[in-house]
Amino acid sequence: MSENMYVDEGMEQNNPSSSVKNEIFDWVQNITYILSAIVLIFIFLIRIVGVDGESMVPTLHDKDWLVISNLFYEPEQGDIVVLSKDSFLDGKMIVKRIIATENQTIDIDFEKGIVYIDGEEIYEPYIADKTHRQFDMTFPATVPENCVFVMGDNRNHSSDSRDASLGMVHESNILGRLVLRLLPISDFGTVK
Repeated sequence: MSENMYVDEGMEQNNPSSSVKNEIFDWVQNITYILSAIVLIFIFLIRIVGVDGESMVPTLHDKDWLVISNLFYEPEQGDIVVLSKDSFLDGKMIVKRIIATENQTIDIDFEKGIVYIDGEEIYEPYIADKTHRQFDMTFPATVPENCVFVMGDNRNHSSDSRDASLGMVHESNILGRLVLRLLPISDFGTVK
């Protein structure tokens, strides 16, 4: 009886129709696994976003493509982040730099164009020009817990935390930290 079972199995393996079905099933199964892995990577590990506008010039430019991640992310001063807040630009994603984190006090001397954190002038080699543009926020201001204060590197052409409609940004509004620039290819790599 076991010989018959062996012969039947052997017959199935030699059946071309069954072999094609198994091959198709294997391909569909592998493609499903790959697509599931890609979806999980893009949900939990990384996102690809485009820069829209000039608020981060000279660091980033309009139409740059970026890879961001929020995996195990803790906001730090100087990080470039992508965020979204319903009260600002109808929840559109924006790219900004974290200038201050929770419990830090930010002050801006708009005449001199200097930004101070906890009374110390911060070194900002990445900005396009000194910070002269004012909005409706009053300074000095202390960043609340679990929040950050963000600004664009193109300070005089950026709407950011100086605008009360964005204001202090809760960490839950941060979609991710910039990991690397994808496009243009000539600028591919990490960004400071």
